Amino acid sequence: MIKKIRVLIVDDSASVRQTLTAVLSADPEIEVIGTANDPFMAARKIRDDVPDVITLDVEMPQMDGITFLRKLMSQHPIPVVMCSSLTEAGSQTLMQALEAGAVDVILKPKIGAADHLAECGERIRTVVKSAARAPVGKLRRYKPADAPSARLTADAVLPPPRAGAMAKTTEMVVCVGASTGGTEALREMLEALPANAPGMVIVQHMPEKFTAAFANRLNGLCAVEIKEAADGDPVLRGHVLIAPGGEKHTLLERRGARYQVSVRTGPLVSRHRPSVDVLFRSAARSAGANAMGVIMTGMGDDGARGMLEMHEAGAFTLAQDEATSVVFGMPKEAIARGGVDRIVPLEQIAREILAADRRR
Repeated sequence: MIKKIRVLIVDDSASVRQTLTAVLSADPEIEVIGTANDPFMAARKIRDDVPDVITLDVEMPQMDGITFLRKLMSQHPIPVVMCSSLTEAGSQTLMQALEAGAVDVILKPKIGAADHLAECGERIRTVVKSAARAPVGKLRRYKPADAPSARLTADAVLPPPRAGAMAKTTEMVVCVGASTGGTEALREMLEALPANAPGMVIVQHMPEKFTAAFANRLNGLCAVEIKEAADGDPVLRGHVLIAPGGEKHTLLERRGARYQVSVRTGPLVSRHRPSVDVLFRSAARSAGANAMGVIMTGMGDDGARGMLEMHEAGAFTLAQDEATSVVFGMPKEAIARGGVDRIVPLEQIAREILAADRRR
């Protein structure tokens, strides 16, 4: 018998608690063991019965979610998924939550919006399952009952490959994919890069608007220039583009001897949008041996097929090792498919990127 993932929902809205309970309970692998309308009630429930995962609201009476998260992670680390409304202010606050130790972020489900709830519900369940796999020791201190969506590949988004030889260039472009645990892993990797590092495009699984706040936060910490990608942005040395979350995929395209990104609408690929597979497979087709692929911490297999294509196209490929991954799902799948050249700890990824750049 499969051991269920036990979840505690903490939110001051009764309707949100009810909706989240219904969404999570639709998965036979998840059990909602309780709800709380504020952190004080949550603390009492945790003393009596420790959950595997907590979903935590940001704004609550008596004590806000960030303060409670910091106390929890300093005293009794438990995988926490922050739950917020889709607002600019909420996005900025959630960056603090990730720094404080939250494993991931989700959007509050829209009550009564059936189409939104179907897609949003699938992401919520996936994120909670990912969080449950995060070993407590790696936490930062201070199938569904409803029909799943079709599991599409990157072919649903990418145009057919064009015939003809690719023009040579000495410029390298780095494509990176990450999910659960990736926000802090990416920060550590990007902070280690100098201002003249190779151009980079990143897919980090995050909801809409959170990626812009994430990019802005990193831009204030790193020597490289970092922004949320927009359609047509060039990929330049010393610049990092982060794929926008939400309704679109980000692809790498070639224009003569230069690279740019295309941000376009499309269906979920490998259950994600943006998808790492879409970015990696577009890099295999557009950049070939001029590309480098890096796959980092995260649950599932998004990016595994694309990394194999990059490897077969002559790109140098890298995977984060199990010891430094919060969840070793995505790197493990890429390694199993034979698409990874080297497996290294998180602290070595930036050095590998610079070494590959020097070899060119």
